Amino acid sequence: MTLNSPRKPIHHSSNPPSVKGGKGGLSFSLRVTSRDQGRRLDQFLSEAGLNLSRSRAKNLIEKKLILLNQKSTKPSIHLKQGDLITGTLPEPEPLHLEPEATPLHILYEDPSILVVDKPAGMVVHPAAGNPSGTLVNALLYHCQDLSGINGVLRPGIVHRLDKDTSGVMVVAKDDQAYHHLLRQFKNRIVEKVYLAIAYGTFHQAEGLIESAIGRDPKERKRMSTRTKKGRIAITRWKVVENQDGFSLLEIYPQTGRTHQIRVHLSSLGHPLLGDPLYGRKGKPGSIQHPVLKECVRRLNRQALHAYRLAFDHPRTGERVRFEAPLPQDMQDVWECLRSRNQ
Repeated sequence: MTLNSPRKPIHHSSNPPSVKGGKGGLSFSLRVTSRDQGRRLDQFLSEAGLNLSRSRAKNLIEKKLILLNQKSTKPSIHLKQGDLITGTLPEPEPLHLEPEATPLHILYEDPSILVVDKPAGMVVHPAAGNPSGTLVNALLYHCQDLSGINGVLRPGIVHRLDKDTSGVMVVAKDDQAYHHLLRQFKNRIVEKVYLAIAYGTFHQAEGLIESAIGRDPKERKRMSTRTKKGRIAITRWKVVENQDGFSLLEIYPQTGRTHQIRVHLSSLGHPLLGDPLYGRKGKPGSIQHPVLKECVRRLNRQALHAYRLAFDHPRTGERVRFEAPLPQDMQDVWECLRSRNQ
């Protein structure tokens, strides 16, 4: 970890809410000004100083805990000047997950945050098909007072890594840290650097991919750049080393869309090595060398690792930076590629 000069978080609130504490939660009221006319209700609430994420605001609107002009409505409704928004923010829900004594590779911990090196193969939070064995289950065992503000199934989780992507993750241990970190991710204050092994040799030393990503119209499990309802995604890449038709890359995602790095590199014709969803399995260009093929078989995942994470500490405001070295499975594959050229 390295420390740099303090930096203030970005905060948006043109019309501070009137908030009152009470039994069962926090009541609030907001009057929409001309500045916010035309904005979506859920987006507006996420920037109104209520410590709400957009998804959390959407959930509360759908549960009719937030009203527009005293009536239930949709998260997507566009606001008008003079609209009155009222609601109740419920207390954090109690956790109903089983703590599990799964070992964690902890890079750093203090009363506000926990930084871990997540291994490949571990799901971040429980979901259909993965009710246990997740990072959240392990965190609940390690942290007795883990924040529950983000819902029962995702306590303290402010960002995610895919199941088979390894690397650095930060977890909030209290509500203040959670909302502070959430704003940093939303406002792109967090620096994220990944290491990846991709097919092919790049003709430039570095580049930028800027294309929208949305749900694939034919395969719902996949994301795609060929979509009519995509959201803009930006990925910067830099070649670290080339070896016999493969490239070791540093990746700097500027946005955080689902499967962003995997989709963007695949759209360039350079999918990640070992990627079961966006890779070259069974297609021309698949690996023929028996030793390398065995290394990739043992890898058994996409060759993607979250190498570095930097952000402003939610308590001190100091810039902190954490790194997790390239895991052994990806090291073995790259050493195998190097040895073929010697």
